[in-house]
Amino acid sequence: MPLDDARERFEQGVSAHRVGDLAKAEAIYRELSNVRVARKNLAALLRGTGRFEEAVEILRTLATDDDGRYNLAIALLAEGRYAEGWPLYEARFGVSVDRVERPPLSFPQWAGEEVSSLLVWSEQGFGDAIMFARYVPILVERGISVTLACRPELARLFRQLGANVLVTAGDFQIPRHDAWVMLCSLAGRFGGIPEAPYLRAPAPRRGGAGLAWKGRPSHPNDAARSFMQKPLDLPSLHPEDTGARDFWDTAKIVHGLDLVVTVDTAIAHLAGALGRPCWIMLPSVGVDWRWMRDRNDSPWYPSVRLYRGSQSEVVEAVRRDLAEGEKAR
Repeated sequence: MPLDDARERFEQGVSAHRVGDLAKAEAIYRELSNVRVARKNLAALLRGTGRFEEAVEILRTLATDDDGRYNLAIALLAEGRYAEGWPLYEARFGVSVDRVERPPLSFPQWAGEEVSSLLVWSEQGFGDAIMFARYVPILVERGISVTLACRPELARLFRQLGANVLVTAGDFQIPRHDAWVMLCSLAGRFGGIPEAPYLRAPAPRRGGAGLAWKGRPSHPNDAARSFMQKPLDLPSLHPEDTGARDFWDTAKIVHGLDLVVTVDTAIAHLAGALGRPCWIMLPSVGVDWRWMRDRNDSPWYPSVRLYRGSQSEVVEAVRRDLAEGEKAR
């Protein structure tokens, strides 16, 4: 097929995919199976319609560069296939979009060997840092002198992990260590999921529920995950409303609640890491790999309940469950 014809045909497939004509989109993508981006879109369509194994086989044919390996990693991690997924997740440092940058350091990257001191570099969003911070105490328990480099908003919260905390803001100096490692790479080093709660926030229990209905606007899926307006009549947990200076202040607020209701943002990870009951309203499209598929619980945070569907559907389900909870009391 001539290049211009293939391009036009591909755009027809994308348009059909966008409006929900999945049968037409699938047929076009299969017709263009020799076109890499068409195979990528076909894999996404198959995953979205529950044909996971077929999608993975297509993604394997694309895993010849970092973009392809990363997409395969996300698909595998979403299924809980961590042993295969974590090594591929290292491709996040070479992807063409939203690449994770590694710090330019003069000492070596950690490969799992015995070390006396180790710098752990926090990465990605606040939620990622909170989620993977559970692995830091394992290093500390092994007698390693650990320095955890993180953004200032997390510094006070992370001081309880047993590591030295290095705030990566302003004019800061990085002391030499035996080695360094990226925080999210620790999951692949250790395997398994250390149990929550692994964070604490001493504060009195005041009861009630709190709500976080929006995340960082620059997040690539924020249009789907955040609400334009407050969807439930619950007190806000957003710092501009609570006066919280950082995640330590927010942790103390969350610790005192009976329930947190939130979209997929850092407060969801904070509540889960503290072991507090948390209902997470997931977006109808672009659900993050860590919440997996077709389940309402999470191996990462036993205290959370997941709500799936359109925004109106999840709000209605949460509102109904809140009402049931009131009746039970």
